[in-house]
This record gives sequence, structure tokens and C-alpha cells, in this order.
Amino acid sequence: MPRVVDHDERRRQIAEALLVVAARDGHENASSRAVAKELGVATGSLWHYFDGFDDVIRAAATEVTRRTDQRIADATAGLRGLALLDALMREVLPVDERTRTEAHVVVGFWGRLATLAPTADAGAPTLATWQDSIRTALDQAIDDGELVSATPTAAVMALLRSITYGQQVVEVTEPQDADAHLAVLASILAPWRS
Repeated sequence: MPRVVDHDERRRQIAEALLVVAARDGHENASSRAVAKELGVATGSLWHYFDGFDDVIRAAATEVTRRTDQRIADATAGLRGLALLDALMREVLPVDERTRTEAHVVVGFWGRLATLAPTADAGAPTLATWQDSIRTALDQAIDDGELVSATPTAAVMALLRSITYGQQVVEVTEPQDADAHLAVLASILAPWRS
């Protein structure tokens, strides 16, 4: 009998292997051959699950998003307001070994992703999920009196979105300790604290 393979799970394994190779060996060495070697399979077997290496790169970016979403869900369970926001941002900002490594992988992928033909779902789910959670946290912080009622939530959200990307670039180009990344977050919120 032929072996039954979970197509989605195998795609995820291939994407995860690309992330491992990129984190360990650098993006310049992240190739289909290196991914296949990491998995212990023939390079041609990758193409049963993907149309080309560009699709593997997109899947790897999606896998980073999935992992981050899961970490955010776990870290923020039962929290509200500024505690929710802080927990969420600590899963996105490069403040520990895992998120620092992820920053190096993600920033490297941005360059590659920028050269690929856009797809209808590229990036949209992540931004919507995180933005909704950030908006909820800010609204709760205002309701709970942690932030003043005049807090310009749209502007604060735009700044928080910017630092989620910007601090990852800073980490790659000028590594900082966690306190430096968190100080940027604190400075955005400081004018609006009660």
C-alpha cells in the first residue's frame, strides 16, 4: 500500500527546514539542495509539495507568522490592557534568544520576499491579527485608566507596527539588549500613560 502523506504537514516541515538552514548557515546558503539535505531527502522530492523555491520561501515566512501567532496566543491568555500589549510585543520584538534568531531570519527573508511576485495573501493575515490585538490592548488600557482617554490609538498603533519591523532591523544591524528594545516601546506609550 502506498504511504499516506499529510501534504500540509510535509509543506510545513520543508518550510521549517528552510528556517533552520537560514538561521544556522545564513540566507546565502539557504537553497533547495540545503533544505533537502536538512530533511534527508532528494532535492526533487521538494517539488511534490511546492512549485518552486519562491514558494518555499513564502511558506517559511508563513511558518514564522504561525509560530509567532501561537506564541502570542499563549503569552497573552487571560491578560488585558497594557499587560496584554507588553506580552504581545515581547513575542514580536527581539528580546530573547528565540526572537533575536527569528529577527535575523525574518529580516533576511524580507529582501527575498520583496523580489517575489506578490500573492493575494502575502502578509495580510499577520498584520490583521496583530493589529487587532494591539487595538484591543490599547482600548482596554484606556478603559482601565492605564492610558489617558485622549490617547491617539491609530497613531500609537502605527508607531507600534513600525517598531515591530524597525527593531528587528536594528537587532540585525546593531544588536541591542532586551532593555533597549523595550525602552522604545515604553517611550511610545509614555506620553499617554495615566
